Amino acid sequence: MKKLFPLFVLLLVSQLAISQVVINEIDCDTPGTDTGEFIELKSDTPNFPLDGYVLVLFNGSTSGNDSSYFALDLDGQTTDVNGLLLIGSNTVSPVPQLIIGANVIQNGADAVAIYQASGFDFPQGTQATTTNLIDAIVYDTGEADDVGLLTLLGLTEQISEGGNNNTNSIQRNETDGTYYTATPTPRQLNDGSGIVLNGIAINVANNQYTEGETFTIEFTTEMPVSSNLDITFTLDNGTFDAADYTGTTTVTIPTGQSSITTNITLVDDTLDEGDEELIIDLIDNFSVEYIILNDEVLIRAVDDDFTVAPFGTPLNPTFGVVTSTAPTGYYDTMDGLADANLRDAMQAIIADPAVVRAQTYADVYDILREADQNPANSNQVWLVYTEQGRAKLDVQSGSNNTGTWNREHTFPRSLAGYNSIEADDVADGRDVFWVTRADSLRHGNSDGHALRAADGPENSSRGNQHYGQYTGPTGTAGSFRGDVARSVFFLAVRYNGLSVENGFPATTGQIGDLATLLDWHRNDPPDDFEMNRNNVVYTWQFNRNPFIDHPELVEHLWGNQIGVAWQQPLSTEEFTAETIKLYPNPAKNHITIAGIQQEASIEIFSVDGRKLQTSQFSGTTQIPLQLQSGMYVAKITVDEKTVTKKIIIQ
Repeated sequence: MKKLFPLFVLLLVSQLAISQVVINEIDCDTPGTDTGEFIELKSDTPNFPLDGYVLVLFNGSTSGNDSSYFALDLDGQTTDVNGLLLIGSNTVSPVPQLIIGANVIQNGADAVAIYQASGFDFPQGTQATTTNLIDAIVYDTGEADDVGLLTLLGLTEQISEGGNNNTNSIQRNETDGTYYTATPTPRQLNDGSGIVLNGIAINVANNQYTEGETFTIEFTTEMPVSSNLDITFTLDNGTFDAADYTGTTTVTIPTGQSSITTNITLVDDTLDEGDEELIIDLIDNFSVEYIILNDEVLIRAVDDDFTVAPFGTPLNPTFGVVTSTAPTGYYDTMDGLADANLRDAMQAIIADPAVVRAQTYADVYDILREADQNPANSNQVWLVYTEQGRAKLDVQSGSNNTGTWNREHTFPRSLAGYNSIEADDVADGRDVFWVTRADSLRHGNSDGHALRAADGPENSSRGNQHYGQYTGPTGTAGSFRGDVARSVFFLAVRYNGLSVENGFPATTGQIGDLATLLDWHRNDPPDDFEMNRNNVVYTWQFNRNPFIDHPELVEHLWGNQIGVAWQQPLSTEEFTAETIKLYPNPAKNHITIAGIQQEASIEIFSVDGRKLQTSQFSGTTQIPLQLQSGMYVAKITVDEKTVTKKIIIQ
C-alpha cells in the first residue's frame, strides 16, 4: 500500500493540472458578416501556461461526420491575470490574445474541445474522442441535437446559442459548470468578478485620406491611467513605409488622463504608385492591467498621381488610338478559309500548346488589375455590367461582397463545366504557367479573355444566366454587351466542348442566346478599351481574341458571312470593295467599318448625290449616324483609292 501511495498522489496531481482549463465562453454566431465569433478558455489559476494543450473544433453536420475541421495548438500561450485566453479574429473587441481567421468557427450543431495533445493528433477528418479530453461543449444555433457527437465526447446535453444572427454567447456558470446564454463578455469573467482591465482604443475620423492630407489618431483608455502610459505604433504595410508619411509614432497618455492624439501627414509625392493602405498597429508592450480594444486599423492612402489613358472608357469609347499588338502574320493561316476550316485554323492559333500559356485563377486578379484598368484613373478597375470605376484595393477578400469587385466569368462556370483546379489559389506570376490545349477545358476557368472585373453584388445577380436572360443592370448604357459577346465567341473556338446556341440551352458546355450576342456584337464594336485589354491578356497568355482584332470574323462563323472565305485586311495596293466590311447593314444609328488599317475617310451621300456626312478614321471604327430611314451611299477613300458601298438605314 505504501508503494502505491506515491503513484496515487502523482495521478491526483496530474489530474488536477489537467482539469485547470475549461471552455468558459463561446460565441459561434454573430449578426451581419459573422466575423465577431470567439472562444474563451479559463484556467483555475491566473497566468497559466497552456503548453501541451490543443483546441479542436468538430463538424457535426452529416457531411462533417462528427470529425475535426480545425485544430489549434496552444503551446506558448498563457492565460491572463483573470485566467482567461481569448481566441478569435482581429475583428473581435477586445483583441484576442490568440488570432485566428474570421468565420472559422461554425454555427452548429458542432463542438469545441480541449485535449492534452498536439494539433498533429487531430488532422482534418479526425472523429471526436474522449481520449485525453479535458473539456468539451456541443452547441447549436437552433439545430437538432447531434446525439452521435454528444456520445463521442461523453456528454449528455447540447447547448443552444439561439437562432441565426443571434446576439448571445454561451457562457459557463462559475458555480456549477453548467452553461447559459447571455450578452457576450470577452476577456471578462462571466460573473463580473475579477480584475477590471483598462481597455486601450484607437480612434480615427475616416478610413480614407488623400496624399497631402493630415489626419489625427486618438488613443483613449476606458479609465484614467494610474501612471504615464507610453504607446508606440507602426503604420507600415506592404509598399507603404516611412517615406509615405510624417509624424510621430510614439505618444504618452499622462497620469490621471485617458486620451492623447497625434497627427500624421501623408506625403504628397509625384509618384504614380497607386492607392496604398497603412495599418495602425500597436506595439503590445503594455502591463497586465491593460487590454487592447482594437488594433490593426486599416486606413487607405489615396494616390493623387494616378494616370489617365489616352483612350476612353467603354461609356465614352474612342476608336483607333490603341492598335493591335498581334505579331505580323499572326492570322495568316486563316486567310481564304471558311466555316469549319476557318474555325479550326483559328483554334490552332489561339490554343497552340507550343505557344499559349494558362495561368492560375489567383493570377487572374493581377491580369484584371492591368487589363481592366480604368482609363480615367489608373488606381481603379473598370467594372463590367455596372459601367463604373472601383479602387483596385477594393477586391473581395471575404464573404461580404458589398462595395467590392471580383472575377466574373462571361461564360459561367456551371454552364461551361469548368471549375477551380489544383494550385489555382496560388498567384505565381506570368512566367509560371501550364501548357494548355484545345481540350484543356479546365483552363477556361482562369482564361483572362473570359473573365472581367465585376461589382460583387452584380456578379451574384447575374449568376449563371444566359445573355438575353441577363441584359445588365437597369439604367446602364449596355457598353459591355459587345465585349462579353466577343469573349463568349472566343471561348467557343478556344475550347472544345463549348458552343454558342440559340435560346437558353440546358446542356453543359452551351451558352445563349446566339441572336442576342450577335446583335450585341454588331451594335457595340471593339473600342480602344477592348483592344488594350486584348493586348494586355496577350502578354500573359500569348494568345489573342481574334474577334477584337478582326470583328468581322464573327459574321463568318455565326452571322451573315457563313460560307464566305475570310480575307485579312489588305494593304493599300490590294484595297478593294471586297476587303471592306460595313455592319450592321441595315443599320440604325451607327455603322462599323472593318478591313482597313490605314488612315482613311468615309463620306455618306444620299441617293440624289448630296454629301451628308464626312469622317476620318483608321482601323476598325464605329461611325455614328444621324440619318433618316432610307438608302445611302458610303464612299471610302484610302491614299486616293476609293470604293463605294450601299447602306440601308432602318
